[in-house]
Amino acid sequence: MTAYEPTSAQGAADTGDDVVYDAVVLAGGGARRLGGVDKPAVRVGGRALLDRVLGACAEARTTVVVADPRPTPRPVIWAREDPPGGGPLAALDAGLRHTTAEQVVVLSADLPFLDEGTVRRLLAALRTGGADGALLTDADGRDQPLVAAYRASALRRELASLAGTGGRLTGLPLRRLTGALDLTRVQDPVASFDCDTWDDIATARARIREHGHVLDEWISAVKDELGIDLDVDTKVLLDLARDAAHGVARPAAPLTTFLVGYAAAQAKGGQGGPEAVAEASRKAVALALRWAEEAAAEPDAATDAKPAATPDTRPDAG
Repeated sequence: MTAYEPTSAQGAADTGDDVVYDAVVLAGGGARRLGGVDKPAVRVGGRALLDRVLGACAEARTTVVVADPRPTPRPVIWAREDPPGGGPLAALDAGLRHTTAEQVVVLSADLPFLDEGTVRRLLAALRTGGADGALLTDADGRDQPLVAAYRASALRRELASLAGTGGRLTGLPLRRLTGALDLTRVQDPVASFDCDTWDDIATARARIREHGHVLDEWISAVKDELGIDLDVDTKVLLDLARDAAHGVARPAAPLTTFLVGYAAAQAKGGQGGPEAVAEASRKAVALALRWAEEAAAEPDAATDAKPAATPDTRPDAG
């Protein structure tokens, strides 16, 4: 795996915004290379792999997870291939039956670095070209058909053809489907990284703790844990914590950020949103700076002479 940095394509403008799409997440594999463990539930950065993928496709109108039901941070539709364990084509067909959008994002449940920006780029590549699908390629240039956006009509056409040829989709390899489709490829060695082995899991866990990314990962994990769907300017909050620690006292940093969050939650009857956080932060920063200015203006009792006592001018003083 390469360094955990966005590719140039990730930094480009997202032209896939506001596209109506559905998502199908395949989460029912046997994970034989992980010893049969429940792979979608394996945690990376404190979050289950499945939950991380669901976060990446949160903008989907409908999200279908093909697996046995389990708790998830947001509502999804559950589906299952018949019989269970019938392979990716059977699972995709089962999930696709619950979708209605013409554009469908198809994802595996073991992508720790997938994000909403990558999903938008796949949709943009699909929308701006005439291909049947747009998929990611990994660091070695290999196709990753389970990190892709497809035209639902093309998927249904080819799945029906395959089912008609052999009678069933069970056990058929995914390449039987993708080989019949016209596909556009988008290189992304980071978002395409999947966790097939325990070494992959260890690599992913190490990467998210790198200095440049650990705070974003932690904040995402906390929001998932608390059920918060709120995007705020984290730099503003970090600057506030720094100013409170420097201008008042170190313990003031976490307490102040907590109070700012509480104030934002109370603003406009609980409907304040990111703007309320920004405004409360601005006020708290200004207060911390005023506090620091007053402290800087105070005379140092150890070095400055105390002002002379005011003479007693009463007539009987003597």
